[in-house]
Amino acid sequence: MSGNVNSFFSLFSRDLAIDLGTANTLVYAKGKGIVVNEPSIVAINKTTNEVEAVGKEAKEMLGRTPGNIVAVRPMRDGVIADFKVTEKMLTYFIHKAHNRKMLVRPRIVIGVPSEITPVEKRAVQDSAYRAKASEVHLVEQAMMAAIGAGLPITEPSGNMIVDIGGGTTDIAVISLSGIVYSRSVRVAGNEMDDAIMHYLKRKFNLLVGERTAEQIKIEIGSAFPLDRPLSMEVKGRDLIEGIPKTITVVDAEIREALCECVDTMVNAIRVALERTPPELSADISDRGIVLTGGGALLKNLDKRIREETGLPVSIADDPLASVVLGTGKLLSDFKLLRKVSFD
Repeated sequence: MSGNVNSFFSLFSRDLAIDLGTANTLVYAKGKGIVVNEPSIVAINKTTNEVEAVGKEAKEMLGRTPGNIVAVRPMRDGVIADFKVTEKMLTYFIHKAHNRKMLVRPRIVIGVPSEITPVEKRAVQDSAYRAKASEVHLVEQAMMAAIGAGLPITEPSGNMIVDIGGGTTDIAVISLSGIVYSRSVRVAGNEMDDAIMHYLKRKFNLLVGERTAEQIKIEIGSAFPLDRPLSMEVKGRDLIEGIPKTITVVDAEIREALCECVDTMVNAIRVALERTPPELSADISDRGIVLTGGGALLKNLDKRIREETGLPVSIADDPLASVVLGTGKLLSDFKLLRKVSFD
């Protein structure tokens, strides 16, 4: 009978895998796949303290809210910057993943950056428990990205993964289901948006918001000269005259704006290669480096890393979902979960 009860419960399996990212949060439900993929943004009404919107709707409000509503990004650099808001956001996403059923207390596996402090770990766990989780396991995002990208992480051979998210770039060398070397630099997607904003301000006296900066990065941002030049019309506010103004920017200018961010990431990869034990270095020179995360979509970033390291570089099939897909695989493989979770 107990077997039947178990299978009955697994039919309504509530386990969730969450990639709690600085830019986007993805939720994977066992047996269903990715059920939530939305920006990590919450719009809050300051007068009532109520949540006005979460995710996509809240992102639409960024930089456009009236005085009594603020759009907050509760995650900064891959860690929780605002407890209360993160908890509200998690609760919302968990309910959404379960079609708004209120009684569910899921087991949750959450991916976090590798260089997270014990205090930051507790913050993530507490937020998840307050959002009504029954169990919480924390795992390293780089390891999850590697599993999600389909790397053979359980074998005794070196795999190098570079996961470029919104707040952090996580670099890891993995062998035998363990992390041999890992480093997390707090330069990633958001830093690139900021660099574009500063550049336009400095060079064209043009003020643009973070959503526009992100749009520019996605459309014409690159890390290495393109085969075909790209340009884009950018609307913002003229700093000198104070009125709206439209200019045309080209890919070379945006490449110049992003040059420092890209250098930092490439240097971190170099350091990781220097610190890798020689046997594993040999494996990496055969297999190369795998890029995941939204930052992997920056045009020609793979080419730039290939130029600088001489190693083969490939991009994961679905770079934005690698972490959550890898975390999702652990929901049905508890043996592996025990091996790779923090606690």
